[in-house]
Amino acid sequence: MKDKEIKIGIVEPGIRHASADEPKSIEEKFCMVQERGAFDYIDVTPLPEHVAEFARCSAKYNLPILAGSCNYILGLEEQKLEQNLRIGAELGSIRHNTQVFMDHAQGHLISNDEVMSIYLSAYELGEQLGCLPTFEVHVNMWSEKFMRVMEVANMVRERGAPFRITLDHSHVIFKGKENQVEQAVFGVDKLIESGELIIDPFDAGNVFDLWLDQGLVAHAHARSVSPNNPKNVWAAHPDITNLRSSLHPQNVVGRGIQYPFIQPGEGQWHSVWQESDLQAWKEVVIKLLTHHHRSPNSELQTISTEFIPFTDYGEGSTYSLLENNAACAVWIKELWKQISTTDGEHCLAASAV
Repeated sequence: MKDKEIKIGIVEPGIRHASADEPKSIEEKFCMVQERGAFDYIDVTPLPEHVAEFARCSAKYNLPILAGSCNYILGLEEQKLEQNLRIGAELGSIRHNTQVFMDHAQGHLISNDEVMSIYLSAYELGEQLGCLPTFEVHVNMWSEKFMRVMEVANMVRERGAPFRITLDHSHVIFKGKENQVEQAVFGVDKLIESGELIIDPFDAGNVFDLWLDQGLVAHAHARSVSPNNPKNVWAAHPDITNLRSSLHPQNVVGRGIQYPFIQPGEGQWHSVWQESDLQAWKEVVIKLLTHHHRSPNSELQTISTEFIPFTDYGEGSTYSLLENNAACAVWIKELWKQISTTDGEHCLAASAV
């Protein structure tokens, strides 16, 4: 890749229109992505039995697989992580987005030491393979207690390794000041009240600036949300009670971590859509790209758009996930062009859809 170049991709589950309309074949997915002309790569970690077909389609449609993703339960799936890093390397991926569930297989809330240990193991293998693990900021995972990100980062650095994360700021932004139920998870509300944690990207000392200034961000996911994002009332949520040690709200609907990037048609979404609700989410993207442009040590090379069909996101909706991913990708590319040619000046003007 050229110096500072950023590739914009799409996660494989987002290659569909309505949430229930999954394409029939792997090749159809590649064809749909190619036809949009908005993406530089596909983000996927296929099952071992599908690797050959993904490799064939990647070559045929000239769409590399630069990143992949999977989630893992400690005490049960360490070998799965090793396998997926090797699959990623075989397919040419340079990043493997790694989600580590907050619950250990034995039932306890995983400790910082346990996160550090699995990170260092994955880091060592990833460096050898050229497919680097990036640990994601994500609900239901160890990092939902956001203060732990820097705690683990410092522990990893003390052992001589860099700590790399996937920044998915939607998982932070949606816990805005009016979202009292979500802020109560892990005592985020108390941390905000005390000033220890700032999640408004327009306020000085916010957590996004901290993570960027510390050089943690090596990969990113882009899926817009609004502060106090509406719950996904069209999706039942059977999984939350299975998180044994979690402090999650015990809701029967999706938590709601997806806000359409483009205005849905009538009846395609469960809530009122306003473009202005995207402002806080867009501000972090501006920060991300500006930091990458200005920082000589930034490791950011890939951003995967991630409008997806699952319970806490778009399940039950009929607006096009693919078209939202494509519109978001185009916006990021236009924003990056402006930032990289103007040194980030006046970049707020590019935040309009």
